[in-house]
Amino acid sequence: MLFAFSVAPTVTDSADGSVSEAVAAAVRVVRESGLPNETTAMFTTIEGEWDEVMPVVKAACDAVAAHSPRVSLVLKADLRPGYEGQLSAKVQRVEQHLGGGHA
Repeated sequence: MLFAFSVAPTVTDSADGSVSEAVAAAVRVVRESGLPNETTAMFTTIEGEWDEVMPVVKAACDAVAAHSPRVSLVLKADLRPGYEGQLSAKVQRVEQHLGGGHA
């Protein structure tokens, strides 16, 4: 199963509104979890089962909460039990249809 989420502080001390320090703390939690993951400009995606991923998402929120008294979380899931390696396999299937040859 794939879980894409975005977590960010709603309050920042930065004059330019940057939340990168708090987001980096959340990404660090995800990477240290050992679960397959990928971070893009807008979301971090984790692959695993409910009971593996949800504690990581909570810990990532807690890491952001250390930077701000209020935290925003957006979560999207692709619940397809029995499939593994979908973090890259889904993209590879699309690339095949595009003729990108990343199979």
